[in-house]
Amino acid sequence: MRKLFLLAGITIIFSSCGWLNQSIMFKTKRDYKYSNLADSTKPNEYRVSPNDIFQFSMYTNDGFKLVDLTSLNNTNTGYRFESNLDYKVEPDGTIKLPIIGKTSIAGLTVIEAESFLEEKYSAYYIRPFVIMKITNKRVIVFPGSSGDAKVVPLINNNTTLIEVLALAGGISENGKAQMIKLIRKNNAKEEIYLIDLSKIEGIKQANMVLQANDIIYVEPRRKYASKLLQEITPIISLISSTLVLIWYADRITK
Repeated sequence: MRKLFLLAGITIIFSSCGWLNQSIMFKTKRDYKYSNLADSTKPNEYRVSPNDIFQFSMYTNDGFKLVDLTSLNNTNTGYRFESNLDYKVEPDGTIKLPIIGKTSIAGLTVIEAESFLEEKYSAYYIRPFVIMKITNKRVIVFPGSSGDAKVVPLINNNTTLIEVLALAGGISENGKAQMIKLIRKNNAKEEIYLIDLSKIEGIKQANMVLQANDIIYVEPRRKYASKLLQEITPIISLISSTLVLIWYADRITK
């Protein structure tokens, strides 16, 4: 009976090993080669990306209509185009706009995109002034404990990693500050960067500007002992109850 109980216990422990830490995502091998973080920090501004949605306004005469508060009844102060419509950057990086039609703006900063569109509209209007506002920028943050994932909107154009972590409530007590994975889609390819914020030297990495749809994953600490105990406690309880019943039944039959 003792041997049977020992065999059952060993079987339970080894079978439970496959259940441990199933909530850990985005696992990588020990020798996994991460993308070069230095390359990701070169464009230290938000870049227009495919699937971005934005609104834009266009004024002539360098935006004179925006600041001329004394000529509300004067119709000769210039052309103004304001729209509440949403314009989407297509997967190929192009966008379809009034008059100028399809044009490519993906990869440009917001300021560069505004200047580019001003140049395009200058063929039709006098000194156009363009204002763009991207409305759907957000990142996904897994702070290091299950059930606490958050979708964080990027309100500012140049929101940094440390700002997003702060907005998400910081790294959880179960998270590894030295094992933060930033997953970014770059030209249909997934780039994975490893970031270490456990030391003051990581401040440079913490100030990197995030792009829309980035995934920030703080790897949680593996709690083998507690997880194993949690998994096998009900089974041990069931076995103990069964053994008690067997012992009791054996006493009755004697």
